[in-house]
Amino acid sequence: MTQPDNLVEQYGPRDAMEYDVVIVGGGPAGLSAAIKIKQLAAEKGQEVSVVVLEKGGELGAHILSGAVMDPKALTELIPNWKELGAPLNTAVTEDRVLFLTETKAIKTPNFMLPACFENHGNYVISLGNVVRWLGQQAEALGVEIFPGFPAAELLYSEDGAVKGVATGTMGVKRDGQPGSDFQLGMELHGKYTLFAEGSRGHLGKQLMARYDLNKGKDPQSYSIGIKELWEIDPARHQPGLVIHTTGWPLDAKTYGGSFLYHLENNQVMVGYVVGLNYDNPYLSPYEEFQRYKTHPAIRGYFEGGKRISYGARAITAGGLQALPKLVFPGGALIGCDAGFLNMSRIKGSHAAIKSGMLAAEAAFEALAGDRRHDELSAYTTAFEKSWLHEELHVARNVKPWLNKGLYLGSVMTGIDQLVFRGKAPWTLHHDYADHECLKPASQCTPIAYPKPDGKLTFDRLSSVFISNTNHAEDQPVHLTLKNPSVPVDVNLAQYAGPEARYCPAGVYEFVKTDDGADRLQINAQNCVHCKTCDIKDPTQNIVWVTPEGGGGPNYPNM
Repeated sequence: MTQPDNLVEQYGPRDAMEYDVVIVGGGPAGLSAAIKIKQLAAEKGQEVSVVVLEKGGELGAHILSGAVMDPKALTELIPNWKELGAPLNTAVTEDRVLFLTETKAIKTPNFMLPACFENHGNYVISLGNVVRWLGQQAEALGVEIFPGFPAAELLYSEDGAVKGVATGTMGVKRDGQPGSDFQLGMELHGKYTLFAEGSRGHLGKQLMARYDLNKGKDPQSYSIGIKELWEIDPARHQPGLVIHTTGWPLDAKTYGGSFLYHLENNQVMVGYVVGLNYDNPYLSPYEEFQRYKTHPAIRGYFEGGKRISYGARAITAGGLQALPKLVFPGGALIGCDAGFLNMSRIKGSHAAIKSGMLAAEAAFEALAGDRRHDELSAYTTAFEKSWLHEELHVARNVKPWLNKGLYLGSVMTGIDQLVFRGKAPWTLHHDYADHECLKPASQCTPIAYPKPDGKLTFDRLSSVFISNTNHAEDQPVHLTLKNPSVPVDVNLAQYAGPEARYCPAGVYEFVKTDDGADRLQINAQNCVHCKTCDIKDPTQNIVWVTPEGGGGPNYPNM
């Protein structure tokens, strides 16, 4: 098979474009960084060229979040966002935190809720729509935005600094040969490159390894978030209602919980989050989510309603202890590519915006000093002095406590947040990476999940269908295996094939060959780009790489 690198050698060189700043990822972090740089340039009367690459077919196509948004960072970035029509339309009107048993829901009194669960002043939003609006603000300032062009390769200068990225080669067939629509990718060179790919970024992962950015840090901790958008009976709709639950259907030792947010237009966002440090290989986060919707306290919201959309995404949740070094020669990590999410508040968009602004200020200062390709140390310094660092410091022990089990974790989280207000004189740590936590199947009990009814609960393939996921049929598989024998010889033999359960899109399934042997079939066209396989595979044999541009989900309002 001819590899894309060889195609570059054969058909190259690639065209190159020069910019002051290249930004990888058109989410809240990347767009906010672009906006801030242009704002600073306008204030100083300077010209600074900025480009944003987005792998989705349009801005917002791959954006998935709960989401309840704290507007603090947005107000700092664009103080008149209300006048400019930012789609923050539904203020939070009520918080409910429920503990679920199989048949009952116990409401936590509001006076017992830590401040991190209070959402007064926040908004229930579609983050995808907020991102589309941010894109409009960025373009109005002169930012160039290229949707459908994933950054597939890091480019380095002779001294080892990042000098930019290359977009993926298009029109390569499954056998690695160029097709009729073959087109080389393009190189985008920048004096600085900011990486805002979201959780478990493909290039961010490579940068962490090359520059040893995780040295001295805790192993990163992830969750998977699975979400549906529903249109419900107006009689059951309460705009601004925010409900979170813990407990059933997960067992007490598994981290997870749900969200149910009422937007405008009789729409409800519902989702489930499961920590990817779970140990039972028979657990299926997708089925746990479907089962959650059947709870007596929950199912009534959806009766007579219609499911509109579906999606899933990994969540970087390790907090301050797992935050990598943010800078390296030639660039920086921002947003969830680094891991700024505040897990205790179940919020990351405000943190992404703020981190993008901080990195932008450091990059602009460096450009004004005629620097390039060095480390933006001012970004790290500014973060350590910011309200974002203080917020993450207050939250640093919540996830480690909850990893110790629902009951002990809830009590200790309450003490940490209510008694110490997040400033206890100790810091807990994550001991293991998520992929190290699975136990052999022989030590675990299989979980019997009910069949979907097609009204309230659904199978994976019907869910993928309404995510509008699509990949070119004949392109190379973007879910690669380091060793093709491992899925059967190790994962199936020792762990009962967990990839068939942790994937929320039906990408992985074990099938029988004609001679009765087992084989892993990869249905790459189903992939919603959640990155769970790249994180949870117990042998780290699966590597997610960028597919052809524009492929993947196309979320309309998520």
